[in-house]
Amino acid sequence: MIERSQAIAALAHDEFDVVVVGGGITGAGVALDAATRGYSVALVERADYASGTSSRSSKLVHGGLRYLQNFDLGLVREALLERQLMVALAPHLVKPLPLVVPAFEGAHPDRLVGVGLNLYDVMARDRDRRRRGESWSPERHRIISGEEVVELLPALAGREPTSGYLFYDCQTDDARLVLTVLGEAERFGAVCANRLDVTGLLERAGRAQGVQVRDVESGERFEMRAANVVNATGVWADRLSPQELHDEADLPRIRPSRGTHVTLRHEDLPLVGGAIVPAGAGRTIFALPWLGHTLVGTTDNDYEGPLEHIRPSSEDVDYLLDAVNAFFATALQASDLTGAFAGVRPLISTGDPKKSVDISRKAELYETSSGMLTITGGKLTTWRRMAKMTVDRLVERDARDAPCRTQEIPLGQAIDVAELPRVEGVGLAGPDPYEALASRYGHAAHEVLAIAGEGSTAHPELAQPIVPGLPDILAEAVLAARHEQARSIGDVLLRRTRLGLLAARSLTRVSVGEQAGAVQRVGVVLARELDWSSERLSLELERFAGEAVAEGLLTDSHGEHELHGLASAPPATAS
Repeated sequence: MIERSQAIAALAHDEFDVVVVGGGITGAGVALDAATRGYSVALVERADYASGTSSRSSKLVHGGLRYLQNFDLGLVREALLERQLMVALAPHLVKPLPLVVPAFEGAHPDRLVGVGLNLYDVMARDRDRRRRGESWSPERHRIISGEEVVELLPALAGREPTSGYLFYDCQTDDARLVLTVLGEAERFGAVCANRLDVTGLLERAGRAQGVQVRDVESGERFEMRAANVVNATGVWADRLSPQELHDEADLPRIRPSRGTHVTLRHEDLPLVGGAIVPAGAGRTIFALPWLGHTLVGTTDNDYEGPLEHIRPSSEDVDYLLDAVNAFFATALQASDLTGAFAGVRPLISTGDPKKSVDISRKAELYETSSGMLTITGGKLTTWRRMAKMTVDRLVERDARDAPCRTQEIPLGQAIDVAELPRVEGVGLAGPDPYEALASRYGHAAHEVLAIAGEGSTAHPELAQPIVPGLPDILAEAVLAARHEQARSIGDVLLRRTRLGLLAARSLTRVSVGEQAGAVQRVGVVLARELDWSSERLSLELERFAGEAVAEGLLTDSHGEHELHGLASAPPATAS
């Protein structure tokens, strides 16, 4: 992505066909779709890209097996077809994942689950694309032996499962998917900038003609002129410029639902595939392998608190741990967690208080009296369809001949890990990072390794792990600042890498021979790249501590005390 100051200069000076408000997966998708159809596109995000729901999902690209229980067949079919397409367009980011529904004590796997999986198999078939060889398609589900169950779910060995259903869905790194889609949108001409808060609409003769913007960093205000405005702010969709919404029908009624997840060391809950875990009252949760750890979630409860920072509740954490301990016969506690996070889903209220928040993830498109389009609802898997729905409406209004092209545009450039050059120092102080770099960046992993190589003399630490024992290297923080508009320590640790979710307890830990913890070392790199003074670096360390506590990355007071002490003894220099 272009440097943020250059993007802001273009946004303030140029006039666009479309301005997209919101830098999550839906806004990124709208920007890509519109740009590939020939529109000039601007995108602005109030905080950081993917800082809301789009970085706090269950990391699944899936049809949603449980929605079959509610006969939401259209949503499941749509999501299954998108799942196949995402594997084809971004094979480095969206990967097949085996999932298991085990059975114990000689019992046969539940027949009703088998019926649902049969329907799942049928709905996943896209014969036209398969005939052309254009998409991955999973094997049909099957019954596997207890031994095969344990191979995929080693954590279940003590319970001696006797059989189970095996089926496939897909998994991704949600924040990296957003950044990749934004990168493709920019390649087609979109101009994107984060930390720009939309404070109002520009109107002419009652029609939206752009937005008023405040730069969150500088406080500077300016106007962005555009023929069309798209509100893709997700759970904030009913809070953007309410003063111009003259009719209640103009406005979606968002019913936020909080989903909490926790992460564990692989050694504490070893999984190769994912498990469907009963959680009481007919509900299930997932236990999944993710980025070398185990991810457990999610809850689904109405939420009425502030939306800026969603903190996992202790009740939600206990609920997840209770389900996992009962299923795997473990005794895991909150102190065993490596991280925790929560997000809020933008569910659209039906107005029926008897209807469960579980029932629908359907996307809806609204058009206000000013012409502003609002797209909300939906789920991570169907982001491309939501974008298409929105841009189709723009095309219809403008009477253009501009069909959607995103079903054929690769997202990033996948690369075989063997194609990456080996760089001196990379992988010597920790696990081999090359596979992780190829999966996260695709071909752009070359840029990370080039940075690590260039710094081998002046800054040899760039080749080293950010957190000892994990594959993320410090050169990634440089790439994030130079090419992905990362502006804070949280941007790097929570969204450019996922260390804040996977290794929250390790971020402040100082290893033997090191002079600073991971947070401080990332801060030094960003200070060098973003020209921070030592005073600014101390302030940014304090800000990250506040962000981590507000996000509830650590679930105990001792860990939060360590975070608050980050800036008390910062590195002596950022030069």
